[in-house]
Parts: sequence; structure tokens; C-alpha cells
Amino acid sequence: MKKKKFKTKLANLDSALWSYHIPVPKNVKEAFVEGKDRRVICRLNDTIEFPCAIMYKAEEYFFININKEIRKKLKLEIGTEVEVEIWKDNSEYGMPMPEELSEIFAMDPEADKAFHALTKGKQRNLIYLVSKPKNVDTRIRKAIAITEYLKTCKGKIDFKELNEAMKINRQ
Repeated sequence: MKKKKFKTKLANLDSALWSYHIPVPKNVKEAFVEGKDRRVICRLNDTIEFPCAIMYKAEEYFFININKEIRKKLKLEIGTEVEVEIWKDNSEYGMPMPEELSEIFAMDPEADKAFHALTKGKQRNLIYLVSKPKNVDTRIRKAIAITEYLKTCKGKIDFKELNEAMKINRQ
């Protein structure tokens, strides 16, 4: 497995779309981006490993978004130097499939079909929503609410509507 290591500093684009990120050198981007496939696994400071994508703002500016949770765990602030190691993400979804969601798909072919008809990005969003809670019961409830919603929305996800469905399912 080909890996690349580099050092960079946390930066902020101060944009409505993207903010905290780590710049990625062009030669590193070129080693991993193949057409529309930009998915990689990133390890920061030999501590936190997470799936992500190499993004770009301008033709020559490439970066990886760093969320608040990761910044907090690593105590990162703008200008903090970060050791980065990345390698190609060859997983099916670009992140681990939660067992709770996988089990529902095994039992409900209609939900499985609706999920797999979505774009990879929407699939990752839904996987993330189910994976996020630490409590198993919460993950199960979210997985049920999401799969029931998928069967009714015909592939057109309205995330506000989905959030309402998950709230109703909590009660």
C-alpha cells in the first residue's frame, strides 16, 4: 500500500463552504486523486486516523478538511504544524459501514436497494449519521429511521425532512 507523509499547518479558508483544513502538496494530491476518486485515509500526528477526500479550492490549492472534534482532540489551532500520513481508501463506501445499518439492509431488500441507488456522497452522509452516536440503541434507532425514510423519498433526500423523521423515531 502506497503511503505519503508530509508536514503542514492547520489553516482556515474563511469560506462559507470550507474552513479549517490542512493544505496538501500537489505531488501528494497527484499520487492519490484518480478522476473523481479523491478518497483517502488520513492519519494526523500518528494519533487520529479518519477517512476523507482531497478537496480543491483553486486549480493549484488542495486540502483536507479537519473537523472540530479532530482539532479539539489534537489541540490544533491555526498555524499549528501537523504530521500527515495518507493512503488510498479502497473501501466500498469511503468509511466503515455500521453493523446496525448493514443488518437492516440484510433484512430489508427495499431499503438496501434505495440506499445503493444514492450517490456515494449521500451514502457516506447516511453512514456517518448512523455511526456517530456511541450508544448502540441510538445507532439502531437512527438506522431504522433512515432506512424507513429512504423507502419513501424515492432517492430525493431532504435532510430537514430526514432529521424530523429521526426526531419522531426517538420518541
